[in-house]
Formats: sequence, structure tokens, C-alpha cells
Amino acid sequence: MADLLKLLLRVAEKAANVARVCRQEAPLFQLLVQEKTGEDKNKKFVQDFKTLADVVIQEMIKHDVGAQFPEMLGFIHGEESNKFENGLGESVTVTVCSTEEETAKLLATVLDGDHTAASLLAQAIHQDPTAIEASTDGLTVPLSPSELGIWIDPIDATSQYIKGREEVLEEGLLSPSGLHCALVLIGVYLRSTGEPVMGVINQPFNQKDPAGGGWRGKHYWGVSWGNINVCSVSLPKGGPGGEQGLSAVLSSSEKQVVKEALTTLCGPDKLKYASGAGYKILCVILGLADVYVLSEGSTFKWDSCAPHALLRALGGGVVDLTKSLQSICGAQDHKTELTYHQPYTEYTGADRWANHGGLVAYRDCSHLRIINGALKGKL
Repeated sequence: MADLLKLLLRVAEKAANVARVCRQEAPLFQLLVQEKTGEDKNKKFVQDFKTLADVVIQEMIKHDVGAQFPEMLGFIHGEESNKFENGLGESVTVTVCSTEEETAKLLATVLDGDHTAASLLAQAIHQDPTAIEASTDGLTVPLSPSELGIWIDPIDATSQYIKGREEVLEEGLLSPSGLHCALVLIGVYLRSTGEPVMGVINQPFNQKDPAGGGWRGKHYWGVSWGNINVCSVSLPKGGPGGEQGLSAVLSSSEKQVVKEALTTLCGPDKLKYASGAGYKILCVILGLADVYVLSEGSTFKWDSCAPHALLRALGGGVVDLTKSLQSICGAQDHKTELTYHQPYTEYTGADRWANHGGLVAYRDCSHLRIINGALKGKL
């Protein structure tokens, strides 16, 4: 498990580098942000370059993990399909090849012969990142990779990544929008039960170098299995707040009834809004908010798996809101926790893996009890 964690930290940093390169290199950046009109509208490869960046990251992670742990192949899932149609109507399956040259050649077919952009992208994919500092030595978890599956969200909060607003990140405050909200998420779950047991979060755009103008990232990780709970993040000092001190983060599109109930509970100053499901759960992990509440089924397994593992390592969790409100316990009930191994068979496509009952992410179970009390009978 220590070896798997080291690998995931490394591939998450590679993914973060690809995300940064797509914004730094002019030929890639132009493809990333331009909106095609008229005849060019049918050129799906350009219109969906943002999706190609996602797919390339996803396939790179699959490739690297599968190479070191072949027993996990077939259980590494992502948000994106890796099939593309180029401007000539040819179907191209995007994979990471054994050499940079081969990968560049394949990407050029997707990009209708744009060899400059293809080469820049291939170079970023095959470049090894600098060593990632993480105290993983001595981490012993009695699980085999053959018992595990992986969920990848290559770039969570893609719209914020595309818009690219460079908000100033203030210490101790969450960022409502901008590049800070774009995250690489890699979550590991137990195939038999769906429990999240390991998570890696990489924030590619954490700090901008004032001198060189380049971005530096930051990573977070956690492992939770049985009595083993290890996390790179420490619990905030001062312990859990009482009812008066509770703070919550929501989506700006959250239902009015939820906004009103939580405004009454938290007070308007402690109700916050931010972009990206992964980022909102990260805010709870970091203690920038006590809870994240979402009443809609608009998140997916790839959004929540990685940060869920970190919250479990800190003594918290992520529950299905609908089930939690129906639960007799009204607090930390393992039957209401999100799981990651089984699709909803009554749905099709991506909706098979949605968190249909909404969710509450929390660091302390007393906060979950308070949220349940505030929302009971209102949804």
C-alpha cells in the first residue's frame, strides 16, 4: 500500500504538470480556450480539447498504475471516454504509448495533424516529475492491490480550469472560484465493500511564483482502513465547533430551502460558496468549512472517492444526504456512507455512477447530526 500511495502521488503530480503545461504553452492554450464557430464547429477535436486534456491525464494514470500493478487493470475507472472523432470523421482511441514519439504520433491524429501541440502534450505525459515528499515509509496496510479499485477525476472543476481566473489565495480562507478550485483526484476503494481506503488530491494551481510567473502545486493524501488512519492534513486546532460556530460550504445553485435552513443555522457570515465538488470537500478536510452540503445528485463517484478517504482518516466521512435524513441514528451511520463499487443499474451512462441522494461531507459526526436536524422535513 505504501508503494501504491507513492505511485499515486507521483502520477497525480504528472497529471498536475500536464494541466499546467496546457495553460502555459501557447499552442495548447489556444486549443484549450478558443470557441469554434461556423464550419469549424464540427471539428470535435478542437471544440473538445479540454476533454482531450482530461482523457490524456486519465489514460496516463491508468497506464502508469497498470504497469506497476497489473492486477488492478480493469478496475481503474475515470470520468471520460477515451474515444475521439477527428475532423476527418475517423474514430481514434486515445492511449498512452510506450514512447513519447508514439504518443505524439497518436495525439497528432486526434488533433488533425497539429504536430506542435501533440509533441508538447506527449512530452508532458512522458516527463517524470520531481520527487514528491510524503511520509509514507513504514505505512503497512493489510490489503493487496488485487482487492482494490481506483476512481480518477483528471481535472475536477474543468470550467474553472478553462476560465483560468487567478484569484489570490488567502491563508485560512476558501477560494470561491478560479484555478485554485481545479483538482486532480485519485481515490482507491475496496472492491468487496466499496469503502474508500486511500485518496490523493493534487491542487496544480496552489501558488503562483511572483518572480517567474509559473504555478506551484500542493498535494494531500490519506489512508483509512480498520484502525489505520493516516493523513497528510492535521485536524484544525480547537476541536469541533458548537452549533453557533458551524460553517458550511455550498454550490451557488443549491436549492433555496437548503440555503435558508443553513443561513438560519450558521448565520449569513458562515455560509460560503465555492466551485467544484472536490474543492468543496477539500475545504472541509482543511477546516475552511465544517460541512459541505449538496441536495442534488449532481456529483459522481470520481468526484468524491479521493477526498472521502481523507475525511475518513480524519474521523469524518461523506454520507448520502437522503439516506442520512431517513436514518434513525441521525449521526455517523456506516449504512449511509457513500460507497464506490456498484453502479445504479436503473440509470445509463455516467448517471450510473452519480451520488443520486446528494451528500454531506463532514469532519466531525456532531456536525452531521446538527445538519440532519436543520434539514429534516425540508427535503
